[in-house]
Amino acid sequence: MAPEQPAGIFEALPKGRDTVTDDAANVLQSFFTTFQPGVKPLLLLDYDGTLAPFRVDRLKARPYTGVRESIARILHQGRTRLVVITGRPAREISLLLRGNPPIIEQPVEVWGLHGAERIHADGRRELELAPSSTQRKLDELREYLRHNNLGGEFEDKPNAAVMHWRGASPRTAKFIEVRTRELFEPMSKMDGLMLLEFEGGLELRVGRDKGGAVDTLIAEAAPGTPVAYVGDDVTDEAAFRAVSSVGGPHLSILMRQDERETAADVWLRPPSGVRVFLKRWYKALQHEPRRRAAAA
Repeated sequence: MAPEQPAGIFEALPKGRDTVTDDAANVLQSFFTTFQPGVKPLLLLDYDGTLAPFRVDRLKARPYTGVRESIARILHQGRTRLVVITGRPAREISLLLRGNPPIIEQPVEVWGLHGAERIHADGRRELELAPSSTQRKLDELREYLRHNNLGGEFEDKPNAAVMHWRGASPRTAKFIEVRTRELFEPMSKMDGLMLLEFEGGLELRVGRDKGGAVDTLIAEAAPGTPVAYVGDDVTDEAAFRAVSSVGGPHLSILMRQDERETAADVWLRPPSGVRVFLKRWYKALQHEPRRRAAAA
């Protein structure tokens, strides 16, 4: 028996259809009608699994066809504050997003390391670190895993030790997960450290999560600014919840092939879902001056 559709989720159409259901389209349109003159909507985007497919070699995870062009148009339009929030180190996103030759030429603000790192559009960088004693223990763990990866793929971050088992056989993945938990879970009780689970991996980390990044960005925006967040992973749930707590216009979108329980408002399938969404965002702001003239 198929799992029940989670409450509040609008299902995407079958794979291969370059559109969305009428229900989902209505939710999107209802959100877009809140765009008002003089207000810059806040568009927050995850990267892997949302703007680009997953790749074992993450440096080859280039955006889906048409995504760079849509983002470039939105940025050139100048009426959106667009921010990428990712689990990667922030500088990786700038290289992957721009393209070679560059399609996106304007600088984009990126929050990396799930929100612990921030690179402003002007290049300024901020990084959250743990208390010094905790940071030393984390650094010792990172050094250990550089030489003993527990059978998985170790990712070394300034604020985290990350173990991946995506792509491994179920038996191997379970073995890596058990060994990783044995090592990470006792350390997660130290001041400033926390465990972050994601699909195909586990991270022992310091700093904000994506929900904290969203809270900060919303606090910086003018009251009533429309805000949307698009993501695919369980790590994006904190961001969905942060967006849902906004008093003004808001929208959260789960962008993935298969449904799961989520706090998001709408479920769309990539890559067609992300292309449709970005195109409709651009058109909503393009047509907004006409709505203003008609109202006058």
